[in-house]
Amino acid sequence: MRIVAGDFGGRRLKAVPGMATRPTTDKVKEALFNIIGPYFDGGRSLDLFAGSGGLSIEAVSRGIEQAVLIDRQYAAIQTIKDNVAVTKAPERFDILKRDANRALDELAQRGDQFNLVFFDPPYAQQKIVDEMVKLRELNLLAVDARIVCETDQKAELPDDVPGFSFMERRDYGITELTIYALGSEMA
Repeated sequence: MRIVAGDFGGRRLKAVPGMATRPTTDKVKEALFNIIGPYFDGGRSLDLFAGSGGLSIEAVSRGIEQAVLIDRQYAAIQTIKDNVAVTKAPERFDILKRDANRALDELAQRGDQFNLVFFDPPYAQQKIVDEMVKLRELNLLAVDARIVCETDQKAELPDDVPGFSFMERRDYGITELTIYALGSEMA
């Protein structure tokens, strides 16, 4: 696993030990950023199930100013810290060991807003649509926000999610990427 492009391109990243997480392959990561970027002019990203931190580190490498990475597993948090150290820019990352729902409430209290959100939860525990709605209700999304969901093909995320516009869906083997934009009408 490596950082594909940008300021930190080519640097190697560690995977979380064990079988509890599955890192996004370099092929899927490169395809994803070609769809949503490939480069950014600032902004903030949120990764609610950060795993190794690879998606957020890639986003910062490609121009996202600040990334917030959330995971509830100790092994994942340690791996994220190791991987962020590879960038030599730790000030651009905020790493929180939290449950996703608790983290959303805390981020809302801080007044955070995000331009890019990554959802790559454990396949068996997907509540992506509910969490997207909560992000919107808590005013955590900037007006230009994009939501990137990485799932298996059994997830069957809907095209219609209240408050969001469906952008694109692509399959990469067992992995499916579904991308939404924040809708123009606000609650």
